[in-house]
Amino acid sequence: MWKKLYEVLSRLLTLTQKVERHDKEILGLQQEVQNLTAVVQRLVYEIQRISDRETHERDKMQLRLENQLLRFERRLSSAVKDEENNETN
Repeated sequence: MWKKLYEVLSRLLTLTQKVERHDKEILGLQQEVQNLTAVVQRLVYEIQRISDRETHERDKMQLRLENQLLRFERRLSSAVKDEENNETN
């Protein structure tokens, strides 16, 4: 009987130690998950900033291209007018 009581108490102590160890491991894992979540949130923010910056750069490039096309069209139209004026004279 004493032997069974000793075995039960021994198992209870072992289980208690394991539960405490698992609780500590769970707390550590929860902290890791929080850290990883923070890192992922920062990455998402950085990716969004990069995407916004790229969109802005594409818009600027499109405006530059339109500006150069307009300048080219203006030079073409003035060259055509000059030719017309030379032909009528």
